[in-house]
Amino acid sequence: MSGLAKGQKFGKTALKVIASSIRKGNVIEQDGKLYVVLSAENIHPGKGTPVSQIEMRRIGDGVKVSERYKTTDQVEKATVEDRNFNYLYEDSDGFHFMNADTYDQVQVSKEIVGSSAPYLQENMTVKLSMHDLNPVAIQLPQRATLEVVETEPVTKGQTASSSYKPAILSNGVRTSVPPHIGTGTRIVVMTEDGSYVERAKD
Repeated sequence: MSGLAKGQKFGKTALKVIASSIRKGNVIEQDGKLYVVLSAENIHPGKGTPVSQIEMRRIGDGVKVSERYKTTDQVEKATVEDRNFNYLYEDSDGFHFMNADTYDQVQVSKEIVGSSAPYLQENMTVKLSMHDLNPVAIQLPQRATLEVVETEPVTKGQTASSSYKPAILSNGVRTSVPPHIGTGTRIVVMTEDGSYVERAKD
């Protein structure tokens, strides 16, 4: 089986784990290529074998792949090191970050940053997962503070319990906010999906 021979070549950095233990942000190695996991769901059908449905993106070219494994199948999990980096700037090549301890700079491609891009703020500390000095995944702080630049005006008599209304944030992301939040208000949102958490305290 050619898969085994290839697996041995990477034996130093890969670790065999069962498919059901794979989580979002893990990096797995398959056929000598690295994939970052976008989502992992364990599905237990009433009858039949439980499976792990893993959506992942090939790091080399950004292609998305969806794989289904038996939950007990062995998957090669690549060893990655999470390190803190500060965000510097974006240019046509991608996003640039600096390791605060060593002052090493790394460039991260737009494919890897993906939907996190609008939340990057200068000097924001992020975790980059490094595999052999190559950044393969990014983790932002869970929350970011942004200003509402566009939303419907607050109308009198609307209570906080009525439904959320659409809003656009200063980073261009669309979200929904409670009725009492007006334009110009700074709010805290979850960086994973842009959802409203609370009004900013500052």
